[in-house]
Amino acid sequence: MYGRLKDPRRDLLDFIRQVSGLPHVGYNETVALSEKQSGFRNAALVNLMRSFGNIRNDIEGILDFYFHLCSIEMTCEELSKAFLLYANHGKMPEQNAEIISKSKAKRINAIMQTCGFYDEAGEFTFKVGLPGKSGVGGGIAAVHPGKYAVAVWSPGLNKKGNSFKGMKALELLTTKTELSIF
Repeated sequence: MYGRLKDPRRDLLDFIRQVSGLPHVGYNETVALSEKQSGFRNAALVNLMRSFGNIRNDIEGILDFYFHLCSIEMTCEELSKAFLLYANHGKMPEQNAEIISKSKAKRINAIMQTCGFYDEAGEFTFKVGLPGKSGVGGGIAAVHPGKYAVAVWSPGLNKKGNSFKGMKALELLTTKTELSIF
């Protein structure tokens, strides 16, 4: 069902638990189901990618993984701790152990900078100036490579699916502290 991975949902949780040091992190099944029930665009996009030969795995398995990825439940403190990996060039600060290569961390940060807020990635870059990722529950994690990771949460989403107040809070943070990547 999942191609090369036996259970990507379990593998993802194991990775998140490893980098956060939190064995209790899990999925919110209600959120995953909600995402599945409204995920028509996601299904259309993965089918389109498959039509071009870019997807080889089972579409239902891919969508199930994605909807569960969207439903990971963490506090702001836990989320910012998990994102320290990307701020610290692939290493966890407390252990100083390389979890992912410096090159992968750089690439993930670049993807977050350009795609982490869907159609609003440019606006987030312009106003906040950090790589980041928004979530369907109103959470946002952002990193300043070499300096810090931060997370905010406010459930009110704007028309583009991002937390309006969360984005504003991060804009104020980087404006007042002058700690953005720009």
